Amino acid sequence: MFSRSSHHPGVSAPDARARLTTAALRLGLVALLALAATVLGLPGPAAAPKARAADTYRDVYHFTVPDHWKNDPQRPLYVNGAFQYYYLYNADYDQSIGTAWRMATTTDNVVFHDQGVAAPKKTNANYDLWSGSAVVDSGNTAGFGAGAIVVLVTQMDHPTAAQIANASGPQAQFLWYSTDGGRNFRPYGDTPVIPNGGRANFRDPKVLWDAGHQRWVLLATEGDRIGFFTSPDLKNWTWVSDSVHTGLGSLECPDLFQLRADDGSLHWVLGMSANGYLTGDPNTYAYWTGSFDGTIFTPDSGTPQWLDHGFDWYAGVSWEDPTAPLDHRFAMAWMNNWAYPYITPTWTSDGFNGTDSIARQISLRHYPDGYALASQPVPALASHATRTTSLGTVTVNGATPLSYHGTAYELDADVSWTALDNVGVQLRVSADGTRHADAGIYHDYSYLNRGQTGNPDSTGTHEESHAPFDPARTHAHLKILVDRTTIEYFVDDGRYVHSSEVFANPSDDGLTLFTSGGAATFANLTITEFAGVAQRPAELLADFEGSTYGTGWTATGSFAGTGPTAESLPGAVGNQVLDTFTGGGDAATGTITSPSFTIDRNFLHFLIAGGDHPLGQPGPTSVNLLVGGQPVRTATGDNTGVLKPVSWDLSDLQGQTAQIQVLDEATGSWGHLIADQFVLSD
Repeated sequence: MFSRSSHHPGVSAPDARARLTTAALRLGLVALLALAATVLGLPGPAAAPKARAADTYRDVYHFTVPDHWKNDPQRPLYVNGAFQYYYLYNADYDQSIGTAWRMATTTDNVVFHDQGVAAPKKTNANYDLWSGSAVVDSGNTAGFGAGAIVVLVTQMDHPTAAQIANASGPQAQFLWYSTDGGRNFRPYGDTPVIPNGGRANFRDPKVLWDAGHQRWVLLATEGDRIGFFTSPDLKNWTWVSDSVHTGLGSLECPDLFQLRADDGSLHWVLGMSANGYLTGDPNTYAYWTGSFDGTIFTPDSGTPQWLDHGFDWYAGVSWEDPTAPLDHRFAMAWMNNWAYPYITPTWTSDGFNGTDSIARQISLRHYPDGYALASQPVPALASHATRTTSLGTVTVNGATPLSYHGTAYELDADVSWTALDNVGVQLRVSADGTRHADAGIYHDYSYLNRGQTGNPDSTGTHEESHAPFDPARTHAHLKILVDRTTIEYFVDDGRYVHSSEVFANPSDDGLTLFTSGGAATFANLTITEFAGVAQRPAELLADFEGSTYGTGWTATGSFAGTGPTAESLPGAVGNQVLDTFTGGGDAATGTITSPSFTIDRNFLHFLIAGGDHPLGQPGPTSVNLLVGGQPVRTATGDNTGVLKPVSWDLSDLQGQTAQIQVLDEATGSWGHLIADQFVLSD
C-alpha cells in the first residue's frame, strides 16, 4: 500500500536546464513554452484558462498569485509596520513575455493583501524587470529623499526585439526608485548602474547596508560565482571580490545576512539558488556559513548545505525580523522548478500559475558537525488555525488508515520505534489506496515521494527527495504541511525540510500511517486546519495613461473636453497625470468625476500635488470621495508639483456606492490640482 523509491531522484541535464533557465527566465508565454517542449520534452503551451466558478487547485493557506503568472519572490521590506513583499508577475501569461514587480503587504507573513503592480514592465528601453532587491534609503544616500525606497534590478540593456523574444539581451543592473513608500517605482533612466561588462550571466542583485563601513554592498550572480560590489550612494558601484562555486550550475538569487547562533556566536551566511543535481544534491537554496569583512566572504567549508531538500523551493529569499534581527529571519521561496515550470493544473482550472512556500522562521544552530540553519513555519501561522483535531497516540505495524480526511492541513506527530526499516505518512490518499504521496524515514535518510500521485515532472526523474537522518536514532518529530498543490515536510527541528509540488486529484483526501519491518508509535498526533488566505486583487480605478480620463469619467466647466496631460513630475506613475491646469491655467475651474463604483476594498490609494486649498474654504482644490453625492473623504495639495501619496481607510464604507471627484474652484496662485494612480486595495 505504500512505497519507498530506493533510487536517487536522478540527474537532470545541466546544459539543457541552463539553456531553459536563460531563455525562460522570469517569464511565461507561448514562445518559451515551445522552447521548454523542445529542450526538455515537456508538453506544449497550456490551454487558456477556463471560466472560473470556484478555485479547485488554489492552495488554502499558502501565498498564491491572484491571477496569471508569478515566479521569483523578492526580499520583503518592513515599512510603516508592515512587510512589503514584491514578486515577479506577468499579467500577459501565457500570451506575451515579460515580468513586472507586483506587491502584496502583510503584517504576519501569513495573510497577504494585494496592492497591484509596483514596477511595470515596458516602462523604458530595457523592457521587463527580473529579480533584484529593494532597500529603504534612510540616509538619502541616493538623493531621492530620506526614506525613499530604491530597487536594484536586472534588466536587459536595450534589448532588440529578437533578444526580448528569447530573453537573451545583455543582463545588467538598473536602479528604480519610489517616493511614495514603495507603492510605485520609476526607472532612474535607461542606463545601467552596473553595466554588463561582457558577462554571459549577470543578474539578481541583492543589496544590504554595511553599517561598519558606511556603504552599500551588492551581490550579483555571474554564472558560477557571486560578484561583490560596494557603493556609497546606490548609483556608483565598485567591484571588490568574487565568491566562486563550481559544479552547481548557473547560480541565481544570492543572499547574505548575519545571525547569532544558539551558542551566542555571530556568523555570516551566504545563500543562493543552485543546481546540485550533478553532486547528488538538491536544486534549491544552497548556503555556507562563514565570515564577511565587508569585501570578502570566507566560508567555513567549501561544501554547501541546503535549506530545503525537496524539488520545489527555488529563488528563495530571506528577510529580517525587525523585533529580533540577529536571532532569526524569515524565508520563503517559489514552489516550482525550471525543469517543469508550466506543468500545473492551476492555470486551466483557476487562471493562475504561481504558489509560494509557507513563510519560515529560520535560525542558526550549532550541531556536532558544525553550524547550520533550522527552519519552522512562522509562528503566526498557528493564529490562523480554524480547527485542531487530536488523534492521541496510535501504534502502527503495517498500514493504519486514519479517520481524518482533508486536502489542506498541518500534521504533527512524535514518532518512536525500536527497530524497523521504514516509517511515515501517506498523504492525499485516493479512495482505493493506489494514489498517495509518502513522507517518511528510511534507515539513514528522510524522504518525500510523489511518484504515485500528481508529479509535475513527466520524465519521472523528480520523484523522491532525500535528506540525511542518523540511523542510530529511534525517534523523530514530523511536521507536515499539506495544501491543495503542495507538501512541506519538516523533520525534527527543521534542519532538513522537503518542499515539493504535488498535484493530487482534488478528491484524494485520505491519510494513512505506515511502517515496514517493525512497529512505531505516533504520539501527540494532531491535525490543524487553517483559514483561507487568498488575496482579493487590487483594483486600478484610474491611471490616466490614455487619451481620456477613463471610461465613464465626466468633466464640467473649464475641463469639459480635456484629458490627461503628459508631464514628468516627481512621484508620478507612468507618463501622464490628471492636471486641472490643462483647462486654462490657474484660472480654470470645474470638476472631473469618476463613474460610480462599489467600495469593496479597505483602502483607496492615490497621488496628489498642486494647490493647497482645502474643501470647506473659498476656492478649494481637492480630491473628494463622494458617497450619496456628499464628500466623505477629502485631500488637497501642498503648493508643489511633487506628487505625494494619500491612503484613505474605507473600512467603514464597505458596500457603498462612491465616486472620485477632482474639484477645482481656485483661480489664483496654485489654482490647479494634480492627481494620479487611484487604486483600491486591502
